[in-house]
Amino acid sequence: MKFKHVLLIFSCALTFFNCKEEQKLIFSDINITTKSNSIVEVNIPEIIGNETISNKINSEIQKIVITALHIGNPDEITSTSIKESIELFNSEYNTFKNDFPDSFQPWEAQIDGEVMYQTTNIISIALTSYANTGGAHGILNISFLNFDIKTGQKIENKALFNDVEAVKKIVKSYLIDNTIEKNIFLEDNEFKLPENIGYSENGIIILYNTYEVAPYVSEIIEFAVPYNSIESYLIYNSF
Repeated sequence: MKFKHVLLIFSCALTFFNCKEEQKLIFSDINITTKSNSIVEVNIPEIIGNETISNKINSEIQKIVITALHIGNPDEITSTSIKESIELFNSEYNTFKNDFPDSFQPWEAQIDGEVMYQTTNIISIALTSYANTGGAHGILNISFLNFDIKTGQKIENKALFNDVEAVKKIVKSYLIDNTIEKNIFLEDNEFKLPENIGYSENGIIILYNTYEVAPYVSEIIEFAVPYNSIESYLIYNSF
């Protein structure tokens, strides 16, 4: 009887451990601002739960936001928090207004994030940033981040696939189909995967930001490659 009691305790502990391991990470939507801010809006997801995993994912999200709010050379970023970046953005704007008092062009920055897709082993997050610092047109940029759900480690694009060259051929065919009216010419030796690849309900999302496909393509190109076309090359499955 004593031995059976020990087995029962072990079985319950194992079940509890497995449940903890399999639970999905939880995200909350947060708004970040400062008291003196009036031109920057930041709405992003924040992970709550396992501290080690959450710190890694939240840190990578924060890096993207800080970079989006930075004015000038990205290699010269000094800000260590989103709030500090907002304050610096506002400070740059105030300096601009003092230097050019006749300029009526307001500055603005909007950054929004969302969890695109989550499976038992991967999370895909999209961050959309728009900034206008007085030019005729603002700058729109979209970033995808993929994370290993068990470690919180950011997954580089090349680590998403077991055969990158095969995936390039598939993506190229879908790109041509989705841009057939745009007269985009792609040389085999020049074609490359985009910086932004993510998971979604409709398949693997391929997104080329402005000028990423070719110097003359001044628009964002986005399309989905269905899972049944690419599943065999995915290191992280879609379920």
